[in-house]
Amino acid sequence: MKRMYLALLAAILFCGSLMTQAQNDGVTLYFSTDEMPDLIKCLPPPPDTIGEDFAHDIIRYMWGKSQRADSARAAIVFRDAVWSFDALLAEFNVPLGLTVTKEGTPEIYKYMVNSLATIDQMRVAPKAYYHRKRPFERFHEHMLTRYEEKELSGEGSYPSGHSQRGYAAALLLSEINPNRADTIMARGYMYGESRVIAGAHWQSDVDASRLAAAIGVSRLHTSPDFLAQLNKARNEFKWLAGGLPPTDDASQFVNLAEAVPDAILEIRYYGTYNFVGARIDGYLEPTALLTRQAADSLRAVSDDLVKQGYRLKIYDAYRPQCAVDHFVRWAADIEDTLMRRYFYPDVDKSELFEREYIMERSGHTRGSTVDLTLFDMETEKELDMGGTFDWFGRESHPDFGGDPMKGEWKQGDNITPEQFHNRMILREAMMRHGFKPLDTEWWHFTLNNEPFPDTYFTFPVRKLE
Repeated sequence: MKRMYLALLAAILFCGSLMTQAQNDGVTLYFSTDEMPDLIKCLPPPPDTIGEDFAHDIIRYMWGKSQRADSARAAIVFRDAVWSFDALLAEFNVPLGLTVTKEGTPEIYKYMVNSLATIDQMRVAPKAYYHRKRPFERFHEHMLTRYEEKELSGEGSYPSGHSQRGYAAALLLSEINPNRADTIMARGYMYGESRVIAGAHWQSDVDASRLAAAIGVSRLHTSPDFLAQLNKARNEFKWLAGGLPPTDDASQFVNLAEAVPDAILEIRYYGTYNFVGARIDGYLEPTALLTRQAADSLRAVSDDLVKQGYRLKIYDAYRPQCAVDHFVRWAADIEDTLMRRYFYPDVDKSELFEREYIMERSGHTRGSTVDLTLFDMETEKELDMGGTFDWFGRESHPDFGGDPMKGEWKQGDNITPEQFHNRMILREAMMRHGFKPLDTEWWHFTLNNEPFPDTYFTFPVRKLE
């Protein structure tokens, strides 16, 4: 009894460490461990060491050992043993019909990692509760993946974490591309077989894990945040697979200079003072465009701030997809560091994709996002925001030097109370009139109810007739 209590206590502590690790890795869990189904109540207990069920486990263990002679199948077993999201997703690139990466498919990647990390929490409690011996431990034999033995020895076998994750990944990806659900699910099924062949798990461990994955995915469907991210992931897949074509229809856009006459335009990507150091593709004139809805809301922001003695200064608004493609090509050219000293002196250019400073999709392309600052009408100068537009670094984060939720400055970061306060003037005015901020750029805001959340536009930036 005492041993079971200690095992459950360890499981609780480990669940807490999983949540902390997820937060540290930038993963957002849709539910806490306590909010997810309890697999101890959902799943039957593992077979005892007598009876037909355990005899079947032994037969399948022997089958798994026989499969190790197949070098191609053994290679898959080694790949499936790698415990990382990136390695897992790479195995589904062919069945899905698309390569999933953090940089290339940010919405699908976020959907998968957040979902899998949430489901991962479920396996911990039953492993500790049942504390079942693994096959290689019971038979005192080596696994195929010997390097795992030290880490897995003494850890509960029921259910299989790898199998649960692999099958859950297949279920989740099938919702993105249902036309390939058969091949996707077949690959997910193989994950469980790989753990039997490796000698890491019994067949009954794997069977229970597939059920656990289905239970976990079912729970995710009750989360509005999950459903919203699923929709983004589906649209990203359609876009990349050619099912959601871009559009050059500018009929729902307006000239910002006309819609917000008090705004000052300084379109950085039309000139050369930007992180690339050249005019960006698609910027044919030094003007700014926004959807009608975003422009109307920005007019309200402008009217509000003019009463306080400020004018809006616009750096960028709608951005065509060809401009985003230009950024991607520039970032891939590691040797081109012309503007590094002005915009990213502390960041190695090879890390721009990894840190998500450059991405293959931009909210600006949907037409309701704007980059801007404030101009003081009394001093006839820009307000000092404690950092420049398009600076690649933590200094650009709204929480640099304070708590933006409370509008309170704090000591420690290299920003003055006045600079932080200036950022808050802009932020609070934008949020009052329907815009949401970005947590990495103080100048970046998107209309909450943007009219084209799933459309990427391609027409160039020039004055509309």
